[in-house]
Amino acid sequence: MRRSSKFVVPGLLSLFTACQGVEPELPASAHSQVSELAATATGLTATVSTTASWDGGFSGVATIKNTTSSPITEWALTVKFNGAAGVSGSPWGAGGSATKNSDGSWTLLPNSWGGNVVPANGSVTVSFDGTGSYSGVASCSINGYACSGSTTPSDKTPPTVSLTATPTQIMSPGDVSLTASASDNVGVSRVEFYKNGTLFSTDSSSPFTASDAFSSSAQNGTYSYTAKAYDAAGNTATSSGVTVQANLPNIYPPPPPPGGRMYIGYASSWNTSINDLTTANIPSYYTHLNLSFVRPDMAYTKGSYEFDQAVAGFEFAEGATTNSGQKKFTREQAQTLINNIQALRTRGTQVWISVGGWSYSQGDQWSRFNAGHVVDLAQDLGASGIDIDWESSGSSCNKLTADQFSCSKDGEIANIITTLHNTIRGRGLNLGISIAGWSTGAYYVKGTPFEEGKVQWGSPFGGTMYSVVKNHGSKLSHINLMSYDGGDYYDPREGYESYRAIYGGPIAMGLEIAPEGAGGATLKLNAEPGTVYDAEMLTGQNNMATKYYNVETLATYMKNKGKATDGMMVWQIWKERVHMPAPAGAASVNATGQKVCQILGITSNCNQSIPSLPKY
Repeated sequence: MRRSSKFVVPGLLSLFTACQGVEPELPASAHSQVSELAATATGLTATVSTTASWDGGFSGVATIKNTTSSPITEWALTVKFNGAAGVSGSPWGAGGSATKNSDGSWTLLPNSWGGNVVPANGSVTVSFDGTGSYSGVASCSINGYACSGSTTPSDKTPPTVSLTATPTQIMSPGDVSLTASASDNVGVSRVEFYKNGTLFSTDSSSPFTASDAFSSSAQNGTYSYTAKAYDAAGNTATSSGVTVQANLPNIYPPPPPPGGRMYIGYASSWNTSINDLTTANIPSYYTHLNLSFVRPDMAYTKGSYEFDQAVAGFEFAEGATTNSGQKKFTREQAQTLINNIQALRTRGTQVWISVGGWSYSQGDQWSRFNAGHVVDLAQDLGASGIDIDWESSGSSCNKLTADQFSCSKDGEIANIITTLHNTIRGRGLNLGISIAGWSTGAYYVKGTPFEEGKVQWGSPFGGTMYSVVKNHGSKLSHINLMSYDGGDYYDPREGYESYRAIYGGPIAMGLEIAPEGAGGATLKLNAEPGTVYDAEMLTGQNNMATKYYNVETLATYMKNKGKATDGMMVWQIWKERVHMPAPAGAASVNATGQKVCQILGITSNCNQSIPSLPKY
């Protein structure tokens, strides 16, 4: 950048004076240069205009006028355009260069062959090409003074600034996002953010933002945030304060590593209350509780605590969609749900959110699955993991050999698991992923014991989980096998073995309290006398499995034939409460849980029961 000594020397002298606090003794030559600078500053004016414009650009011209009777031999023009307009390339005419400054303004300097001279009572012009749309200038200075010719700074108007914080209540680990809306008649140079009066962040470019992290209950309390805006002239303004309340629970314990038997209970949210989810109501032999269901295409955002049906998908009485309108969670209700989840986890029961289910899988919701929103919800709730209950009914499989086997929606479910896995890992979170596997989801692979006909015929869901489990099983914490709704010829033991053939992780064999949603089979509690738990299976014929469809036989099979980390699952713990009692001779929710606890040795107290609770 070309700059004359008559600008450099006074600047150095001013700096010296400011640092020493005394008037320096100036040599005669310096007095002469200071006088010349004052004359230069007071004698020039400048205007900026356009001569043509087009889509994405314009032709600009700056006219520099000398109002004195003597030539002025140096000038520097600094302009800040409105909006995103700027200078493209080098100027011409009297101009020689254009440089963009850190505050977004542009400094134009003269060329080296006479453009620096502005004749007495005359003018020079600087032409340039511009980018963007020209709509005037926000500020203009010539030799450091206003382009109007004023010898004193013309800007005495302070900026305006307001501040917003999201969220204003912190109930789980996360960030408070601060956004300052600042404006000025010339331009805002920076915004400072203060927390309880202490500066903690500065932003010099719009949008002006900052964030403050909260990670533990040690930070609980009330915080006041303000924003202070500055303009180039040094004028300032401070926003009104915004208050944020932090009320974090104790740090959530991480999920225990695999190493024991599982008993997983799905807990529907419809016709129930968040107040039901307490350690007093949920027996401790439930190692996992899957809160069901949330929307695959939810619009939930972290810190909103909108746990209602319209946003998250839960149908708890506190946030259900009703004939009289949509109920919304209050902050107190949201905190209650979070606290109940924490209490269950502290006791040793993992709490997962289950995404999808039959109702949320019958449209195109899964095609709009948003892993980020789902993880946001899991984080705010303090959940242990995310269960993918992808019950898409439109997938069909080719039933070929393993090397050629594929289904029409393999890509959809693979993308769901992969994006969820990547989102969790990208945030550095300790959240698990499970899937609800169709009863026949690993069937119908040619050349295996699970070809159609060797096991149950005609299932529309046969094989739909085969590829995702085989190719992405390493991303899963466990599989919840929906080994029910298959009718009298479906054998859960064979269903288990079909998944075990392609997956090495924990599997929970599923049980449904009768009446079942499809197929008409009835789960009983005890085996008939003389029943052999592993008889009449994988014979190559689709035998009736009624004799083996009881809690005792299936739990015994998992104990003796399953891995040490396998277990059982039940759909669902509120079944009798929100639907109807189990029919005569069928297994009930409490009897099933107690029997599983006894056979698998989940806990020493297997006599616990879920109490009778009202249907909401």
